[in-house]
Amino acid sequence: MSAGLFVFAPGFFDNEAVHVALAVGTAVAIVTAVVGVFTVMRGQSFAGESLGDIGTTGGAAASLLGVGPLAGFVAIDVLAAAAMELVGVQRVRGRDLATGVVLGAAIGLAALFLYLDTTQGSGNGSTVTILFGSIFAISSATIPAVVALAALSVALIAILYRPLLLATVSPEIAAARGIPVRLVGALYLLTLALATALAAITIGTILSTALLIGPAAAALRLTTRPLRAMLVATAIGIAAVWVGVVLAYDSYHWPPQEHGWPVSFFVVALIFLGYLASGLVKWRQEREA
Repeated sequence: MSAGLFVFAPGFFDNEAVHVALAVGTAVAIVTAVVGVFTVMRGQSFAGESLGDIGTTGGAAASLLGVGPLAGFVAIDVLAAAAMELVGVQRVRGRDLATGVVLGAAIGLAALFLYLDTTQGSGNGSTVTILFGSIFAISSATIPAVVALAALSVALIAILYRPLLLATVSPEIAAARGIPVRLVGALYLLTLALATALAAITIGTILSTALLIGPAAAALRLTTRPLRAMLVATAIGIAAVWVGVVLAYDSYHWPPQEHGWPVSFFVVALIFLGYLASGLVKWRQEREA
């Protein structure tokens, strides 16, 4: 048996679901890396986690209406981000308060929608898909929407980069220089909402924060330069998704056969290992310094 067949199970390169998973996963890894670096730098990981959980409401509502989960994730996360902005995000304490209030209300609705999904018999396993993702089940028709939303988020970050960076490092100095800090923060929240929604269709609402925060946090351990951190985070994210897809596909041939492991498990596990590895690299660099 060749090394290629040992790594890639038969049919891997001809499988359309694999092609879709790799395309979607790559686009999502890029946008979550770019947005994630600012999320970590701004100390808004809780907001990212909350938007991921809030996405459950949108996914469950989409299932009830019989539409694709991406539309539900995007709609509810954008509305939640707007609600957070309206409640107040000027200060760290205000951001956490706003996030907690919106999260509590959304989780209550999620519980109702998931209950209706179950009792009306329309769920068809949608609850597990919403919470933990199913990248192999994504339709190829979804790729243009994913790429468009990812491109929009990255473009917004590129346009906002300098004022957003200054507002992140020192909001007071940014305001003194005439930068509309509140508007910049609101637009950043929009990119965060889109990135979280895209992560949710990849590895589920509960685990979406791993893809958003993990690669970025690891990258910022290795470099303090935001642009370089985005490149490193992108490499970590893409590697985790691609290797995760390979392992998940191969797992259908592991005992017991025909009961593959979820992609989300492998992606999250690989991101966690990457974060630990970044800590070891940083430790070695500090020892050698």
